[in-house]
Amino acid sequence: MMPRPLPADPMIRQLVRQAQQATLGRRTLLAGAGAGAAALALAACSTGGAAKPSAAADVSDSDKTIRWDNWALYIDVDDAGSYPTLEAFTAETGIKVAYTEAVDDNNTYYGKVKDQLALGKDIGADVACLTDWMVGRLIRFGYTQGLDHANIPNLSNLVPSLKDVDFDPGRSMSVPWQGGFAGIAWNKEKLPNGFTSVSELWDPSLKGRVGVLSEMRDTMGLIMLDQGVDISGKWGDSEFGAAIDEFKKQVANGQVRNIKGNAYKEDLVNEDTLAAIVWSGDIVQLNAENGDKWGFAVPEKGGTLWNDNFIVPIGSPRKKNVEKLINYYYEPEVAAEVAAYVNYITPVAGAKEAAMAIDPELANNQLIFPDDSTLAKAHVFRTLDGTEEQKYGADFQSILLGA
Repeated sequence: MMPRPLPADPMIRQLVRQAQQATLGRRTLLAGAGAGAAALALAACSTGGAAKPSAAADVSDSDKTIRWDNWALYIDVDDAGSYPTLEAFTAETGIKVAYTEAVDDNNTYYGKVKDQLALGKDIGADVACLTDWMVGRLIRFGYTQGLDHANIPNLSNLVPSLKDVDFDPGRSMSVPWQGGFAGIAWNKEKLPNGFTSVSELWDPSLKGRVGVLSEMRDTMGLIMLDQGVDISGKWGDSEFGAAIDEFKKQVANGQVRNIKGNAYKEDLVNEDTLAAIVWSGDIVQLNAENGDKWGFAVPEKGGTLWNDNFIVPIGSPRKKNVEKLINYYYEPEVAAEVAAYVNYITPVAGAKEAAMAIDPELANNQLIFPDDSTLAKAHVFRTLDGTEEQKYGADFQSILLGA
């Protein structure tokens, strides 16, 4: 389909072209993290009962800077390595932003900063974008600062379904940055009939050609949903245990070939795996790079929905500056520019309409701008308490380490 004439800025059109040529995904979690990462994940679940630290004094009125830690390839970038929306933010506000791709995994990032957080010290970042469950942990430990919504009037553009979450009621401590689904992808040339359920991955004809994610909440979340569990609601050891037993069985019998983070993309490309539990934005990018070779579906019984969120660490002295940054990225036109590059779900209402001026095909992509029927099949893995996080994490890691 030929696009209509675009009134959009040439820089925006360039972002669309770059999005189509992107070669990396948002999640850069490496496969085979090993016992060290597993131990870190489990040890991180307790604060040891220490008193919660106090927020740093804010110097935003005199210091017009921000240090932002984020994941790789998770903001618009031009050919020169600059960040167009950030440059526009600086031009608009006078606030300079030092942007760093410092987050390669929730647990490893936490491991680098947890000691400073516990002491209320500056971690070297004024804002970081971390996943729901990690944000829940930081809030529970008192490691984040409360947000002044009066400084974020564009927060009125937050989509209603994300305004009140169990780990942060009323969004007093966190605001979504980008989100995505975990679902099923398959090689359409080899498997033209596609998939509608996780249980279809266990078909004997696919033995040794199936991949799953090393992110516990996504892989276990999809298996639990397939078994009829509402992962957003009340469930406990018996429901999780039944899913773990199924997962262990499929790994032990060789049905599952690989358990990986973002490296699963390579397995799909070289056809080591023909079907896998995946992250939605990666499949958008894979199809842009290699032709429309993979199908993606949120299973009929449901897929997981996650978000990465802005948080202000307890030791940051520039919270008001960060609130201005958040407000800027909640302008629909700005959110649409970012969506055109990262290919994940924007939390900003009105961004889809703004994206129509950039690329109608982009605006109609269900993995970037999902409609109500798509979202109805997506579920957020409920927040675990410290004991559950340690127990279920250990159960999952034991399978990964034995695979």
